[in-house]
Amino acid sequence: MNPDSMQELSDSLRQQIIRWVELESPSHEAEDLRRMADLILSELEDSTLRVEQIDLGPETGPLLHIHNRASTDTRPGILILGHYDTVHPRGTLEKNPCRQEDDKLYGPGIYDMKSGIVLALSALKELASPDATHLPIDMVLVPDEETGSHYSREHIELFAQKSVYTLVCEPARAEEGRCVTARKGTGNIVITAHGRPAHAGVQHEKGRNAIEEIAHHVLALEKLTDYERGITVSVGTIKGGTTSNVVPAWCQIVADFRVPNAEMAERLESQVQNIKAVNPDITIDVAFTLNRPAMARTDATAALLERCQAFAQQAGFELKEAPMTGGASDANFTAALGIPTLDGLGADGNSAHTLREHILVSTLAERRQFWLHTLAQLD
Repeated sequence: MNPDSMQELSDSLRQQIIRWVELESPSHEAEDLRRMADLILSELEDSTLRVEQIDLGPETGPLLHIHNRASTDTRPGILILGHYDTVHPRGTLEKNPCRQEDDKLYGPGIYDMKSGIVLALSALKELASPDATHLPIDMVLVPDEETGSHYSREHIELFAQKSVYTLVCEPARAEEGRCVTARKGTGNIVITAHGRPAHAGVQHEKGRNAIEEIAHHVLALEKLTDYERGITVSVGTIKGGTTSNVVPAWCQIVADFRVPNAEMAERLESQVQNIKAVNPDITIDVAFTLNRPAMARTDATAALLERCQAFAQQAGFELKEAPMTGGASDANFTAALGIPTLDGLGADGNSAHTLREHILVSTLAERRQFWLHTLAQLD
């Protein structure tokens, strides 16, 4: 494309991204999510792309399946994954309004990941005809990725099982817009202590303090962090007790953990399941849940990366690879099924999940062209 065409494309993408960002869609606001889904669908009304909505229940928005398949085409294709929910609560737009300062365009959810979806969808609209791509393209947009994809996971895995490759619209890493080939697995550890209540002043000796018990386990869980093995455990919440003059009979902690592979997940689970109560008069319940399995870098992923790097060169930039990241995404699900998966192919920018979240406008056109080359040529 000539410079004038690239500028025109960049301006069009910028305006579309602003429309999307100014319609807030927090993960926990079902009505806002449905409005966001309606906006996406309204912008496809002039396209020949086929669209399917899958109802995920009253607590969230619908899953959107947008594709260029011919009605009789059942071949495995290319799966594009994205999410239209954001971590930011309703009203964040007042604190972080959509505005441009030099090359940075700000707004809640703009980097993670509304702009990434806009880039991929813009390319797919140009390739709406079934014969415009070697493989059929299935774009799946979910409303609950930021909260664990509990409603959409089974659908994501079904689509992945019918695909040759998965490309994910998560934002490019801030270090030179790098893509992601490996992510840690993530999960939670929940420990609940059941003690015995008593008056803190009159019958203190009869009580069994659940908070004191949990304090031991906070320290024990934190010590399970092993940087050399790539394992982190972080106690994120603690709650318990009633009032200060009652020996607390109940307390619970929830810890986040990250593991680089299945072996380390099994190792950590074994350690956690061996946790016992310190006070024999107190009982504890221990739950270990691996929400997203680790996304491993495989030879097939490396081969996909090499091909996509060539498409990036056609678009005018170098697609670099990021080291393994501790953050998880829906790419973890598809990679765990053995599908070659490339993540972090969205917009370049920085500061996801903060009030300084932004994208770099100057990179939009070339990154959109990358999606166009990739979807059209990948076979």
